[in-house]
Amino acid sequence: MNIKVINQKDISRVIINEPKTYNSLSFKNLNDLIKVFKILDNDKKIKVIILEGAGKGFSAGHNLKEVRGLKKKEKYQKLFNLCSKLMLQIVEGKKPVIAKVHGAAYAAGCQLVASCDLAYSTKDALFATPGVNIGLFCSTPMVAVSRKINRKPMMKMLLTGEPIKANYAKEIGLINDCFTRSKLNNEVLKIAKKIASKSNLTIKIGKQTFYRQLEMPLRKAYAYTSKMMTINMMAMDAKEGISAFLEKRKPIWKNR
Repeated sequence: MNIKVINQKDISRVIINEPKTYNSLSFKNLNDLIKVFKILDNDKKIKVIILEGAGKGFSAGHNLKEVRGLKKKEKYQKLFNLCSKLMLQIVEGKKPVIAKVHGAAYAAGCQLVASCDLAYSTKDALFATPGVNIGLFCSTPMVAVSRKINRKPMMKMLLTGEPIKANYAKEIGLINDCFTRSKLNNEVLKIAKKIASKSNLTIKIGKQTFYRQLEMPLRKAYAYTSKMMTINMMAMDAKEGISAFLEKRKPIWKNR
């Protein structure tokens, strides 16, 4: 398995460990990532997932040698459907996923960063949707990326294929922040620990509600989120959180 999983208490590090292909999203790696995310999603001990790449960078996207060998329409369709399945697994999963990026995150690798709930990188990281350079428009990557950044910078990335630097990726909202290489790990762990200290149940309800309401018209979004806040309010953790706040003490979460 080219996917390494390191569990540190309630935080899980998922590492794409295939440096020789720049952590490509091959059929095998996509399948393995889907399996890993499903397992972690059902692991009650794990509260936050950090996704990273081994070697020189995060991920260069699909394995072009594998892609060139597919040749049949059904095989291409299968690959892109599988890649979309991974992105949906991350978005629709119960646990927050943080992308920890160094080196390059290109094409489907950039899509992977955009699909994560939060993203942090090194200051020298690069992001690109470069498909146009090889005659293959980054249509599936743009689904995730265009939901994180505005249309003009998105179209520039898609039409030119040029990479953007970390500070600009932060400016346009593709990543949350960027740090020096020596600081990245500690900063990502700091935010992961902060999220892990909250109620598991509240985070799960909130993540699901956030992505669903984004796709709704305004009135429907308010009706849906009012319903979800009512469900959340009925949970023991909401009652405990309010009591703890009023009593000026630390809440004790039951995740119920």
